[in-house]
Amino acid sequence: MTVQQLDPDLWLLDLDFQGVPNVIAAWLVTGREGHTLIETGPGSTLPTLERAIAETGARIDEVTQLAVTHIHLDHAGAAGSLMRRLPNARLFVHPVGAPHMIDPSKLLASATRIYGDAMDRLWGAFEPAPAERVVVLADGAELRAGDRTLRALHTPGHASHHIAFVDMERRTAFTGDVAGVRLGATPYVRPPTPPPDIDIPAWHASAHRLRALGLRALDLTHFGRTTGAASHLDTLVRNLDDWLAWTAERLRRGEDPSTIADELLRKGEMDVIRAGGSATDAIAYELASPSRMSVDGIARYIRKSRA
Repeated sequence: MTVQQLDPDLWLLDLDFQGVPNVIAAWLVTGREGHTLIETGPGSTLPTLERAIAETGARIDEVTQLAVTHIHLDHAGAAGSLMRRLPNARLFVHPVGAPHMIDPSKLLASATRIYGDAMDRLWGAFEPAPAERVVVLADGAELRAGDRTLRALHTPGHASHHIAFVDMERRTAFTGDVAGVRLGATPYVRPPTPPPDIDIPAWHASAHRLRALGLRALDLTHFGRTTGAASHLDTLVRNLDDWLAWTAERLRRGEDPSTIADELLRKGEMDVIRAGGSATDAIAYELASPSRMSVDGIARYIRKSRA
């Protein structure tokens, strides 16, 4: 299923990343005066996004607002391309992320060093967004999306430039990556820990901040709506600390990051299976949050924290 209607005005759009369903989501909030797209996905899934919007009965040219939780390629990569197609749309983003949406050259150079020849296949085009239509959101700023009021909460940890969009009236939140990865019916919550700027104490604080709101549900980019927000966030924090300690011990023993990543891949598969998932589910988790990226992010955090 490419689209799922969760509320009268809210649609979950499955971007079918790399041909795998239920890995990357975007969210369409419809409104009489224009629609709001929360997360754009990467440029590689832009055709799927367009089809999904049409499947809801909306038109892509009715989208007047794009809001991204952070600027990683799987969340914001298609924003510039959409802005070019939608000359009246505005892009809402964290103040630290905004310059990279306007000039993504440093972001793309860094990503190319990581992904090499796979860049285009995985992520597609990442076009610059017009500076005059990029709007920065301070912590606590409110964004009107149709009949909803979304509060932008700065929630660093996964990235310094991360925002969660909270709907206090409905007690839900679009959480990007700060609430982790939870795919399908599997209760396992995986902490995505890529470089360059994960911050474990900040992540704890962000999870606590969201937990204290008493939310009934979280709308995850990876993937979909999950209820039991408090227990979900508690599980995320436990697993984050587990991955940190597990990786730190192997680094302390002098293991090579490639070896640690292979071990983490196997650990991740077993974690998913023990939680009631399948080997196929584990493959999807790996696509959403690759083990080597996780190891590199934790290793960088440890080096920075010791400096």
